[in-house]
Amino acid sequence: MPKTAKLSPAVVEAAQEAARKAKTCDELRMAQTVLVPSIISVPDQTTGQIIGRSRPTVVRLRKRFRESCAGQGARRNWGGRRYGYMTVEQELQFLSHFFDQAKEGGVLIVSEIKRAYEAEVGHKVVKTTIYRMLDRHDWRKIMPRPRHPKSDTEAQEGLKKTPENSD
Repeated sequence: MPKTAKLSPAVVEAAQEAARKAKTCDELRMAQTVLVPSIISVPDQTTGQIIGRSRPTVVRLRKRFRESCAGQGARRNWGGRRYGYMTVEQELQFLSHFFDQAKEGGVLIVSEIKRAYEAEVGHKVVKTTIYRMLDRHDWRKIMPRPRHPKSDTEAQEGLKKTPENSD
């Protein structure tokens, strides 16, 4: 027979109070994940069938309820940045020199930033790391180049339709 949940009397009392005061169905279900096994001693699978959720959801909701009772506050959201070579503040400090240079009319060259970044973190990184960092700090190209570097202005003038060129 599957294990049943071991619940302290304080958590059961808190669940009874939460079930009475529940304003949303999610709050009620969270309280029911504690109340149902404590009242009729059934496993989580059966509790899930009673409240209309799966067994993993029952376990997750009960854990969330226990955490809220313990006063741990709001659960940390799953999203966010879990790793990086630098914090966002350190990245901003690192890039400030390059951004100041760009404000004065200079051009940001990613390969230079990459070399400086590798020296800062102490090992090689891929170029996309630099592009993602620049994107994270809202860097973008402000002005497009005025012409293609391989364009030939004399050849373009010769191709224009003018009375001189019409034969």
